[in-house]
Amino acid sequence: MSPQEQLADWLGAAKKAVCFTGAGISTESGIPDFRSPGGIWATSKPVYFDDFLASAAARHEYWRQKAVAHRDFAESQPNAGHRVLARWERDGLIQGVITQNIDGLHQDAGSRKVLELHGTARWIACLDCGDRQPADPLVEQFLREDAVPTCSQCGGLLKHATVSFGQMLPEDVLAEAIALSGGADLFLALGSSLVVSPANELPKLASREGGRLVIINRDPTPLDAIADLVIHDAIGKTLVAVEDCLKRKV
Repeated sequence: MSPQEQLADWLGAAKKAVCFTGAGISTESGIPDFRSPGGIWATSKPVYFDDFLASAAARHEYWRQKAVAHRDFAESQPNAGHRVLARWERDGLIQGVITQNIDGLHQDAGSRKVLELHGTARWIACLDCGDRQPADPLVEQFLREDAVPTCSQCGGLLKHATVSFGQMLPEDVLAEAIALSGGADLFLALGSSLVVSPANELPKLASREGGRLVIINRDPTPLDAIADLVIHDAIGKTLVAVEDCLKRKV
């Protein structure tokens, strides 16, 4: 039995399957992994949240980096992997998706339950009054004026609705992700290096609570040793193959 057939068997039998995605699923849509040679952090240091709050220069650098990444997000489309996960949710095979990604491609593909651990780059939030606005116009304003925009409601600090280094994850999203992971009978970790905390605690939790852990990633991860199944291959190609196996079993 191939790994894809094994996963199809487990997925077909699971009652509470959960998918967890990282940058590897979105690189197949042309979005560079921030840590990859082509990513923003290959040439720029990430701006920490405390520095963003304290320094106008840090805020400008943050917006410069986000404007560069925004082009990649704006031009990207969901790929086969995103679309398979949306169909699996629709068909009741998975409960939903927990993602480290901020690009919104799962929602574009049709996924309805998406827990965005690191927030979303599609919206800008005011750190003072909480007002939220679509990112496109404000990024365009920054590029046009080379000045960090401020909140139109209160004049406060504007930041993408993403989680920066040193910033806390949204408590409600993390709590729901922990509950889903702890109750999962099958946990699929897809395209994540599984090195970023606390997100990398979720597959450990699922495994510890008795769920099967499957890791699909191009490169080895620190959690391969505890996984029930590991596939080192492209996400979209692998998920399509698993879906084909499921169809043959119907």
